[in-house]
Amino acid sequence: MPSKVENWKSEVYGNDIRDHLMEFAEEGWESIPDDEQDAWFERFKWWGLYHQRSGQESYFMMRIGTPNGVIEPGQLEVIGEVAKEYATGPAENPEFGDAYCDWTTRQSIQLHWIKLEDIPEIFDKLESNGLSAQQACGDSWRNIVGCPVAGKDEHEHIDAWPVAEELHETFKGNDDYTNLPRKWKVSVTGCDQGCGQGDINDLAFEPAEKDGELGFNVRVGGGLARKEARLARDIDVWVPPEQASDVAAGMSALFREYGDRDDRFNARIKFLVDEWGPEKVRSVLQEEFVDFELPTAGEDMRDQYTYNAGGDDVHGDHVGVHQQPDGNYYVGLNVLVGRMGADDTLELAELAEEYGSGEVRLTQRQNVIVTDVPEDDLDEFLEEPLLEDYSPDPHPFMRGSIACTGTEFCSLSITETKNRQVRYARWLKENVELPDGVQDFHIHLSGCTASCAQPQIADVSLRGMKTRKDGEPVEAFDIGLGGGLGENPQFADWVEMRVAADEVPGYIENLLAAYEAEREAGESFREFIAARDEEALQDLAEAEETSYDDPYMHNTKMTWYPYADEDDMNASPAPTDGTGQPIPSDD
Repeated sequence: MPSKVENWKSEVYGNDIRDHLMEFAEEGWESIPDDEQDAWFERFKWWGLYHQRSGQESYFMMRIGTPNGVIEPGQLEVIGEVAKEYATGPAENPEFGDAYCDWTTRQSIQLHWIKLEDIPEIFDKLESNGLSAQQACGDSWRNIVGCPVAGKDEHEHIDAWPVAEELHETFKGNDDYTNLPRKWKVSVTGCDQGCGQGDINDLAFEPAEKDGELGFNVRVGGGLARKEARLARDIDVWVPPEQASDVAAGMSALFREYGDRDDRFNARIKFLVDEWGPEKVRSVLQEEFVDFELPTAGEDMRDQYTYNAGGDDVHGDHVGVHQQPDGNYYVGLNVLVGRMGADDTLELAELAEEYGSGEVRLTQRQNVIVTDVPEDDLDEFLEEPLLEDYSPDPHPFMRGSIACTGTEFCSLSITETKNRQVRYARWLKENVELPDGVQDFHIHLSGCTASCAQPQIADVSLRGMKTRKDGEPVEAFDIGLGGGLGENPQFADWVEMRVAADEVPGYIENLLAAYEAEREAGESFREFIAARDEEALQDLAEAEETSYDDPYMHNTKMTWYPYADEDDMNASPAPTDGTGQPIPSDD
């Protein structure tokens, strides 16, 4: 039997949702029948809208897709203006203020506190400037990811941006691929560093050479969600750039026809690859979904992959000052946990216009890149006050911090995330000495098992849980160690369960002390973890209280907003009308 969601989608889905969305926006929040809200909220995702959680009724998160993270000249200013005008909510975040942009681990943008009644104006402003929320969520093609400096990178063998752009233009709004069993995530990489993180995508195009020609090898079935992480598997296919779109169409059509629509948990391509194996995936793709002979895989460049590979003194991310092939420079700025205030976003847009081409790009590590800065202007740009907060040369604990949305807005999350990871990073920076030679250390904090912060591919992985401490329920984390990508990607080993949130920094401090004391000469942290069995890892370090203070130990999911003065559900002003005024209860 089709799942409940599939039945909803069979009634209205894809592009047809827009007319209904606009009608609801015109009539207001109360026009959505209570017994139809779940169905409409699921459909709205196709247009980039997630309804926020309990206590925040009538407010939405809006995701804007930027293919390959490319924000064209003038667009960042529009994003900042939308954030400032429409994404200011009824409560202020103590760290980030009352209007901000979240840069995501899939090179997209998220805005919060969006009111239904404002959506037509927001869409008009975005779309008139080449931006869109279409298919940023939902059971369809998601935002295409890849090396964020494609076309401007000295490390690349083939410019993947035209391929990513073609995929975006071909499948965005394409009715033939509107309704897939679940989301469809695609990565395109042309460099030898592995910046597209293809291993954790449903479909990955990775640089490879065959018979003297550069193109892409194809991998299928990667993903991190829940506790079912998979690395994408090689299906022994190579394609030239001009056929990438045809192969992508064939693979997503294969998923459309054979993906599981009965069990939503099982409705990802990774499970189909589990069931069939790579050989059958290839044969069915060849026999049913492409009309040309698929070449076998070419010689890949995975032995050169260094992006998020756990090494020091290598190209592990895009933070810093880097020369482009044309002699200009791109400057990668560290955005702690991926959140930037609306005013700062507008200032960055001005600086990108003043010093570069106006183009800005987003990375999968929640950072931003200003491109095309001439060498003569570089020093002056680096002296701009904004770069004191968004540094191109951050401390490793700042550089390595990633966090998902958390209980601030997300209905799935179990713990508070963004502000907590900011506090973790700052405490570690002030109190913990990194072992000699460690320049790159990743801590990813995810509020639940959905893995939006990609915790399985971090040096230290944190996954939101609950526990009891001194007889009281508190927020906690499972702790994993030693994850990362590169030539030989591996997922973190989960070694500690339900560690109270205020004891996590002490655990990391003790962990790094053990690493420094016990490591072999030249042994990276990831190698150090991989060399130990489960029992040794569990004995490696103890969690403990320190001078770190955590104000979010209570169950933030049971509050209407974790940072509000009165944080119980009854204090919520939601739902509100189009002017932000509370709608009286029927009681």
